[in-house]
Amino acid sequence: MKISTKGKYGLTIMIALAKKHGNSPTSLKSIAHENNLSEHYLEQLASPLRNAGLVKSVRGAYGGYVLANDPKEITAGDIIRVLEGPITPVEGIENEEPAKQALWMRIRDAVKDVLDTTTLDDLSHHNDDRPQEAYMFYI
Repeated sequence: MKISTKGKYGLTIMIALAKKHGNSPTSLKSIAHENNLSEHYLEQLASPLRNAGLVKSVRGAYGGYVLANDPKEITAGDIIRVLEGPITPVEGIENEEPAKQALWMRIRDAVKDVLDTTTLDDLSHHNDDRPQEAYMFYI
């Protein structure tokens, strides 16, 4: 399973909105500028997030986007499923032998568990001061 730029940038939008939760709406232009991303691409991602009920758009001169729910109620899994589709490490696992099926399902369940227990509140309050070791996953 590989998370594309849709998932990565979608999380960027949602974390930015979580950090400003309770304040005035945030424009995609400001999120794009702060993260050196394409505003046009973020606009394409905001639509499915809005349709899924994760964000609300506010029209007008001081408009933008706000989270539809509290950051503690929205998980990374909610966002990734909207933008990437179902979480599955391997296509066609029903055709695999039982031992491999069990392995793929354990991997899928572990990924789901991490995504579904990590909230936007967790991500927006993550300690950015601590150096992180880079991980490279090939699945």
